[in-house]
Amino acid sequence: MSTQSAEAGGTTDTGSANFFALQASFESSLERAIDQNNVEQLVRDYHKFRSNSEHDKRSPMDQAFREILMKRLGDDVESIGALVRLSVEAARADIVSNTIPVVLLGDTFDVVTLSRCEQIFRFVEELVEVWKEEVFFASCKNNLLRMCNDLLRRLSRTQNTVFCGRILLFLSKFFPFSERSGLNIVSEFNLDNFTEYGLDSKDHDDIDNKELEDTAEDIPLKIDYDLYCKFWSLQDFFRNPNQCYSKAQWKMFQMHAETILQSFSSFKLEDVRPHNDANSNSGVDNKVTDMDIDDNSISAAAALAVRKDTHFFAKFLTNPKLLALQLSDSNFRRAVLVQFLILFQYLQVSVKFKIDSYTLTTAQSDFIKETEQRVYKLLEETPPYGRRFARTVQHMLHREEMWNNWKNDGCKEFKKPEEAEINEDDAKPPPAKRSKRPLGDCLRDAARNGKFFLGNDNLTKLWNYSPDNLQACKSEQRNFLPMLETYLETPHDKNDPAFEWRALRLLARQTPPFSIPSQPSCKISDYLDVVRKRLTREKELVKQTSTASNNTTEHSNESGTNSAPTEQEHEASVALQEIEQLDVEDTEPVVEDVDEMPAHEKSLMVTRAHIDEVTPVIGEHWMKVGKKIGFSNDELLFFQMENPSASVACTKMLTNWIADDDDATLDNWAYMLEGLEMNKAADAVKAIIEREKAAAVQHTTTTPATTVTVGQSQESSASNDVEILSD
Repeated sequence: MSTQSAEAGGTTDTGSANFFALQASFESSLERAIDQNNVEQLVRDYHKFRSNSEHDKRSPMDQAFREILMKRLGDDVESIGALVRLSVEAARADIVSNTIPVVLLGDTFDVVTLSRCEQIFRFVEELVEVWKEEVFFASCKNNLLRMCNDLLRRLSRTQNTVFCGRILLFLSKFFPFSERSGLNIVSEFNLDNFTEYGLDSKDHDDIDNKELEDTAEDIPLKIDYDLYCKFWSLQDFFRNPNQCYSKAQWKMFQMHAETILQSFSSFKLEDVRPHNDANSNSGVDNKVTDMDIDDNSISAAAALAVRKDTHFFAKFLTNPKLLALQLSDSNFRRAVLVQFLILFQYLQVSVKFKIDSYTLTTAQSDFIKETEQRVYKLLEETPPYGRRFARTVQHMLHREEMWNNWKNDGCKEFKKPEEAEINEDDAKPPPAKRSKRPLGDCLRDAARNGKFFLGNDNLTKLWNYSPDNLQACKSEQRNFLPMLETYLETPHDKNDPAFEWRALRLLARQTPPFSIPSQPSCKISDYLDVVRKRLTREKELVKQTSTASNNTTEHSNESGTNSAPTEQEHEASVALQEIEQLDVEDTEPVVEDVDEMPAHEKSLMVTRAHIDEVTPVIGEHWMKVGKKIGFSNDELLFFQMENPSASVACTKMLTNWIADDDDATLDNWAYMLEGLEMNKAADAVKAIIEREKAAAVQHTTTTPATTVTVGQSQESSASNDVEILSD
C-alpha cells in the first residue's frame, strides 16, 4: 500500500493518477482520519490530486470507504458507527457521493446477522435528522426505503416485533406526512392476515367439548366449541370490516359479538396488585379497584409496569384448550375490545374511497352506539388501571379520526406557520396616557358657557351647532325633498321600482287629490308618465292664464271702456275651463266594479251574543265541543280549573275560539254540533242563522230608498246653487 501511495504521489506532479492508485492513497488517508476522528486530513489528501477531475477522484473515494468497511466488520459496533459518521462529514465536504453513508449501512445489513443488525440500526435512528437535511434527503430517501424494506422482509413480524416497529417508526419520522409512498391512500386492508383456528365440524365430537369444559373449571363461564368458534370468527370481521355492510354477515357479526361481550361481562377479572405490608397486616383487602386510585398516583406505576413488561405478541395462539387462559388474561381481553372499537369507528366515519353503497341503517347505527358504550365500560372494568386505559384508547381513536379527515382532504402538506414580522412602530412602547379631566369639571364649564357636554366630541359639536336646536331643525336648509315636477323629469330607467316608490311618495305628499290607479293592469311607470304630462300641461295653462289676465288689466286701464273680448281673453277663458275640468276629474271618486255577494248570502261569523245564547243549551257537554273545535286536554282542563261553572267555562272557551279561528262561522258551528249529536244546540244555532239572514234581507230592501232620498237632496241643493248663480 505504501508503494502504491508513493506511486500515486509521484504521479500527482507528472500527470493524473489512475483509479487504483487513487483508491490506495485514499484508503491510507482514511485510516489516519479514522484514528484521528477528523475529516480534514482526508480533505487535504483529496485535493492534492489536482490533475484529476472531481468525478475521477470521487469514485475511488467512495470505493475506499466501502473497502475499509469490509475490513472493519469484525470490529465492535461503535467502530462501524464512527465510519458512518465520518462518511457523513465527507459528504458534507463534497469529497464523496451523498449516498455513501446509506450505502455503507446497506452493505453492513446485508452481511451481518439480525441481532447485529438490530444493534447497528441504532445509528440509523440517531442520524434521522441528518437524513432529512437537504443534502441527503433527495438522494438518499430511496436507498433508505429500500434498505428498511429489505430488513423487514428478513424479519419475522411475530418473533422480531420490536425491531419491526422500530423500523416503521423510523420511516414515519424520516418521511414527511404527505409522502404518498408511506400512506394507505385508498384505505386498503391487509386481507392476507388470516387467523386459522379450530377443526372441521366432522373432526370434533362430545369428547372435545368435554375437554374444553375441563379447562374452564376455575372460571364461572361455560366454554364449549361453539363459544370458541364464535370468538375466533370475529377476527375475520376485524380483518375485513366491509363485510359488515352485508345483511347476512352483519347478522352473524351481531350475534357473535353479543355472545362474546356477554361472556366478558359475566366473567369479571380481579385486580390483585402488591401493596405495602402495613395494609396487608392490618387486614385491608388487597383487591383494589381502579376507581379508588387517583390518576396522578398511578401514572408512575403504570409507566413502570410498561417498562418491565418487554414481551409483546403480535398474534395470539388459537388452540381451543388455551381459550380459558386467554379469557383470564387482561391483555388478551383488552386487545379484543380495542379491535371492536376500531371496527366501530371505521363503520361510522366517512372515508373518501368507501363505496357509496356502504352505508349503515338506523338499526345498525343504534347497535354500534349501544355496543360501543358497553365496550368502554368493559375496558374500565378490566384491570389494571382500567379507567386510564379506556381514556387513552378513546384519545387515540379521536386522533385517528383527525388523521382520517386529513386523508379525505387529500393529504395536504404540513407547513410551519410563518412568523409575523415585527414592525418598528409596533416595537415602540405606547405613549403615556394623559390623565382625563374630571367629568364634573367639564359639565360645570359647559353650563357656564351655555353649551352642552355629552362626553363625545362629535355629539358635543352637533348639539352646540345652534343656540336653539329645535329652531335649527325647522330651517329651510334642512328641507331636502325635491319638487314633484323636478323629480319626474330626472333621467331614470323605464322600470325602476325605487324611483317609482319615491315618486308615489312625493305625489301623495305634495298633491292632495292623489289616488292610486284603479286598473290592475296599469303600470306605475305609465301612470307616472300621465301625471308628469298633466302637471306640465297645468303649469303651461297657469302661465298662459296669468299672462292673459295681466294683458287684460293693462288694456282696461288704458281704454277705460268695456270693449268686445279680444283673442287673448278668449284663450285665457278656455284655459280656466280646462283647469276646472281637470280639477273635477281629479276629485271624482273612482268606483271599481266589485262583484260583491249579497249580505244575506255571506257566511255569518259567531259573536259573543250568539255564544251567550247557545251556551245554556250546550250545558255539561262543553268539553266535547272543545275537543271538536281543536282544543287540547290541557287547555280544556285549564278552562275547567279557572271557571267554577260549566256555562262560564264554555263561554270562555268559545270566546277564545272566535278570537283565534277565522272559520268560526255559524254554519260550521251548527255542523259540528250535529256531528256531536247535540241536536238542541244545533237547532238553536240554525235559528240564529235564519234570524240573521232575515235581518240582512230587510236591510238591503230599505237601503235603495235611502239612497234615492240622498240623491234627491243632492239634486235639490245643486238646483239651489244654480238659482243663486243665476241671481
